[in-house]
Amino acid sequence: MSVKRHDSTAVYSKVTEAGGLVFTAGVIPTDLARDCEGQTSEVLAEIDRLLALCGTDKSKVAQATVWLNDIRHRDAMNKAWSSWLGGKDAPARACVEAKLIDPRMLVEISVVAAK
Repeated sequence: MSVKRHDSTAVYSKVTEAGGLVFTAGVIPTDLARDCEGQTSEVLAEIDRLLALCGTDKSKVAQATVWLNDIRHRDAMNKAWSSWLGGKDAPARACVEAKLIDPRMLVEISVVAAK
């Protein structure tokens, strides 16, 4: 099986393709001044970009993992998440509280999608 990597550094690739699936790394926001809904919207826009690099889109997302720095941000994250999904094609998802790399970072999301 071949593996195709995109947006790679010496440490990781932002997205990889293998076996007909697309795997994103944990996608984080860059504008840490935004609230959780805003950061989530930014992260989801980047996921859209990464999926498009691999010839797929959010309708093919099968699984997602969401990390929040405080689980009380779940409603704000879900607001952006639901808007992104448009009320359809909801993947299997885990949402957990975790200590993220920067205390201003409120959300990180990783997805697995079909090609």
